Amino acid sequence: MILFVGLGNPGSQYENTRHNIGFKVIDKLVNDFNARDISKTSFHGKLYRAANSLFLKPTTFMNLSGTSVQPVKHFFKVELEDIIVIHDDIDLPFGAVRFKRGGGNGGHNGLKSLDTHITKEYLRVRVGVGKPEHKSQVSDYVLHDFSQEENLMLERLISHVAEACKVLSKEELNEVKSKYSLKSIEGLSL
Repeated sequence: MILFVGLGNPGSQYENTRHNIGFKVIDKLVNDFNARDISKTSFHGKLYRAANSLFLKPTTFMNLSGTSVQPVKHFFKVELEDIIVIHDDIDLPFGAVRFKRGGGNGGHNGLKSLDTHITKEYLRVRVGVGKPEHKSQVSDYVLHDFSQEENLMLERLISHVAEACKVLSKEELNEVKSKYSLKSIEGLSL
């Protein structure tokens, strides 16, 4: 069983924010796989299933993401190496995509929560959202909607990340890195 987790915040006011790129990728995967909703209160999130794949959007708010992932992991007996977390990354330019297993959280509160609840060795799909000029603007920046220019490219980026996720469940990490890593949105062909 593979568990795909998209990090984000619930509620329409956060729907199109940079912090919710993980939710957007999960929505695309749920649609592509025609997954069915199997949510339960104890999962603290929207959970969908298609064959041997689970798709989770925690509804706990970003800072408590681990309290949603942990019960799903235990209920379905998902191994740590079969958890793939899709999240925004301000240390990467908009449209950059990177993959890694484990590592630090880079100050990302969603990852901090996951690290506390399930340890650090899950697979991460880091989606670059760019960064503000000043460190003091980070929370405001990630909780704002994508710019008009970014919105024009967002659908292509989401599709690219969703495709990479599909391949991640079948191929070695290094293969996926070589095929799907991007330095910026310019690396994404039309």
